[in-house]
Amino acid sequence: MEQKHWQEGMKTHENIVYACFGCLSNTGITAGLGSLEAVKELGLDKVAVGCLASLPLGIAPVIGKTKAAKKIITVDGCPFECSRKTVEAAGFKPYKGFMLVRDIGMSKKALHEDIGASLKPVMDYVSPTDVQRTKELVKKAILEE
Repeated sequence: MEQKHWQEGMKTHENIVYACFGCLSNTGITAGLGSLEAVKELGLDKVAVGCLASLPLGIAPVIGKTKAAKKIITVDGCPFECSRKTVEAAGFKPYKGFMLVRDIGMSKKALHEDIGASLKPVMDYVSPTDVQRTKELVKKAILEE
């Protein structure tokens, strides 16, 4: 069976979130998980997490879905703001941009700091409270008029 690719004019998600999953730190993991939790609660008809890496490559379905979005939300963990900068470099203006260090007061913890005898499982670096707070930021931005 041939897979159908999205094309302009086809139904798509109402809004799109671009999260920097910067998985070398707790803030990036939290940005990604919080964004996914918002999508899980709101549903894919309302919002989806976009493929950030596709934007600078000009991947047509991703560009089209982004153009079709009512709101583009960026979620970054740290002050590098890779998601916001990538979205803007692709020619889009985010409706809202969040940076977790600033917006929920997270402290960035680079995961390489513990490499060695004290290396912990990845989820030990992530606070469920921070994921919840991130999810609520995204949901609020999507649902506000």
